Amino acid sequence: MQQTYKNMEIENRQIIQQAKKAALEVLLHNTHGPFDGLPRTAGWGYPEPYTRDLLLSILGVAVTGNKVLVDSMKLILETLAENQTKNGHISSLVHSKNDLGASDTTPLFLFAIGVYRKLTNEPDFLEKAVEKAMVWMEYQSPSDGYLIAQQPTSDWRDEQWIYGYGLYVNTLSYSYLAVLGHKDRAQGVRNEMDHLTLKEKSMDHFNLHEGLKINNKPYYACWSYKNFSSNRFDLLGNSLAILAGISTAEDAEKTIQWVEDQLSDLRENDQLRGDLPPNFFPYILPGDDDWLQRYERYNMPGNYHNGGVWPFICAFYVAALVANQKYALAEEKLLALAQLNRRANNEKLKFGFNEWIGALDGKPMGQDWQSWSAALFLYAVACVEQKRTPFFDEIREAGQGQDYW
Repeated sequence: MQQTYKNMEIENRQIIQQAKKAALEVLLHNTHGPFDGLPRTAGWGYPEPYTRDLLLSILGVAVTGNKVLVDSMKLILETLAENQTKNGHISSLVHSKNDLGASDTTPLFLFAIGVYRKLTNEPDFLEKAVEKAMVWMEYQSPSDGYLIAQQPTSDWRDEQWIYGYGLYVNTLSYSYLAVLGHKDRAQGVRNEMDHLTLKEKSMDHFNLHEGLKINNKPYYACWSYKNFSSNRFDLLGNSLAILAGISTAEDAEKTIQWVEDQLSDLRENDQLRGDLPPNFFPYILPGDDDWLQRYERYNMPGNYHNGGVWPFICAFYVAALVANQKYALAEEKLLALAQLNRRANNEKLKFGFNEWIGALDGKPMGQDWQSWSAALFLYAVACVEQKRTPFFDEIREAGQGQDYW
C-alpha cells in the first residue's frame, strides 16, 4: 500500500511538471502576435494583445525568469506607457490608444510595473507613466478617499455587473500601492475596505463610509455602493485579499474553510464538477434580484462570469492557500488545476490551458492556449514548490509586519 501511494505521488508530480513545461510552451508561442510585434492573448483565438490578460500574466513570467518572456513584458509595458491618455488612463488593448474605459487596466499597469521593477532591479522604470497613472487612480474615488469605483462590466467581467466599489479592483489598488512603496495610501484602502457595507450597518454607525466587510460572512462583498451591495463570493477578489494581506491570517483561514465547505455543497447539489471553485457563487439565477435579461444569453448559472471555473483564478486560489500555509491543500488543488488544464477544444492538444470551464459539465468553453491560464499556472507551481508567494510575501510583510502569522 505504501508503495502504491508513493507511485501515485510520483505520477502526480509528473503531471504537474508536464503541465509546467506545456505552460511555458504556450507563453513562448503567444509571444508573437500580429499587432506591432506584441504578444497575442491566446494561441489561435484572441490574436489581439489584451491589456489585463497580459499584465496579470507577469506573475508567471516573473517566476520563469525567461529572458524572451521578460523582454516581451517590457515591450508591453513600454507600449502601454506610450499609449497612455493625457490624464493617465491605460487602454484595454496594448496597441490601441482608443480602446478605453476599463476599470482594472490602470491598476494592473501600476502593479505590473512594481513587479517588473523588483524583477529587474530598475526602480525608476517608466516613472513618468507611473506618476500619471497614480493621479488617474486618485480621481477614481467618488468620495475623494481611498476606495475606487467602477462602472458595470468595466473590469475583466464584461458580462457581469459590478457596481461602485468592486472588491477585485480595490484589491488591485491596494496591491499596486504596496508594491510601489506607498504604504500609507495602501493602508487607507485597507481601512476603508474593512468598513461594513451600509446594508450591514446599524443606525449607530450611519456616519461611517460604506466598505466591503459583511456581518456574519467570512469574506469580502463582491461590490458595495451606498445602500446597495452583493454578498455573493468573488473568488478572484478574495484570493487577492488573502495574498496581499488585506485579510488577516485568521480571516483568511475562515474564508478558505468556507470555500471548501461550499464546494462540497455545490458538488452534492450537482452544481459543480471537480475539485476547483467557480469564480463566483452562489450563482445568479433567473428571478433573483440581480438577474439581468442579458444573462440568459451570455451569463447563465455555472457559466462564464456567473460561476464558470477559470484556471487563472484557480491559480490565484492556490497561491492564497500557500499564503495561509495550507501547503497540503495547495498541492491537492495544484494537481487538480494541472488536470483541468488538460481540457481543450482541440483534441490534439495534450494541455489546452483553456480560458474557462463550465462548472456544471466540466467542458472547456473558451479559447485554448490562453496566456493568463498558462502564466498563472506557472505562478501557482512556483508558490507550491517554494512554499512562498513571490512578490506578495513582501506586500503582506510590509502591510502587517513580521507578526502576521
